[in-house]
Amino acid sequence: MSEHTEKAKVGRRAFLRTMGAGAGLAAAAAAPLATSARADSESDSEKKKARYKETDHVKMFYKVNRY
Repeated sequence: MSEHTEKAKVGRRAFLRTMGAGAGLAAAAAAPLATSARADSESDSEKKKARYKETDHVKMFYKVNRY
């Protein structure tokens, strides 16, 4: 009986390992597609512009957190 349960555990582990590897490969394959589309849509001036803005919301965050 112990031999049967040991084989079942190995099968489940192998299955989960395979599923985990498959999900990792799918995410790795999709990542370059998403980033390349965004990079193509930005012009040089948009890439170099300042994005940080000290709004009232940011000032309140600094005040609350004592920065």
